[in-house]
Amino acid sequence: MKCKTGRVFLLIFLAVAVCGQAFGLHQVAPKQNPHHASKHHGRLRRILWNPVFRPSHDSLLRQNEEIDRMELPRIQNQAELDQLIARQELVPIVASQTLRFDPRLDPDRRYCRPWTRDFLDDLSEAYFKQFHAPIQVNSAVRTVQVQKKLRRHNRNAAPEKGETASSHLAGITVDIQRRGMTKQQVAWMEEYLMPLRDEGLVEPEEERHQWVFHVAVSGRYADSQEPKTSFGAQQDEAQYDPLGEPPSISAENNPQE
Repeated sequence: MKCKTGRVFLLIFLAVAVCGQAFGLHQVAPKQNPHHASKHHGRLRRILWNPVFRPSHDSLLRQNEEIDRMELPRIQNQAELDQLIARQELVPIVASQTLRFDPRLDPDRRYCRPWTRDFLDDLSEAYFKQFHAPIQVNSAVRTVQVQKKLRRHNRNAAPEKGETASSHLAGITVDIQRRGMTKQQVAWMEEYLMPLRDEGLVEPEEERHQWVFHVAVSGRYADSQEPKTSFGAQQDEAQYDPLGEPPSISAENNPQE
């Protein structure tokens, strides 16, 4: 009898040990702290987002210094905007095969300085020759009133006054849609803008939250004797291939590679 009892206890002990191991194999792993996961993804996004023209305080200062050099006013309201349009100090940006607008952009704000329109004409023509697609203008001239309203729901918008005020207020700046561009197209834009930036003819920024090329154009652009579309002319020699990379694009200029 004692022997049977001993065997029964042994069998029970073995069964408990086996079941314990089985349960151990199915233990649920501790959940990852969502705060830590968010931090990890945030760092990853910062690593991947590495634009050539990173927005900065110094860039805003340079844009405003150019406005002050040309003694241009910051347009306060619609009445002042209408006066500048009537005097042709602001000219209309015209949609075409090579340029389109974000349909949400108010027609009253589809204006800019004459030299800024020259820049847009040159850029859109060169871009269309390369990619057979138009560029899209998302924003152009703004008034102080418009900028104040914008800042209420967009904390990244530049202020409407001060040394870092938005350069849209003087009509020298346009925002060109970046969202939806391929890596090849973004790299092409960066390479097109780079020599113009180095010559002091434009001050570009690649905005992260709005996904646009914000480009302030110097009044010196109109006075420049160099062909503005020289980059596009060089690209004409390369055969267009919608699936390939243009030969002159440098991989190190592509922030998404």
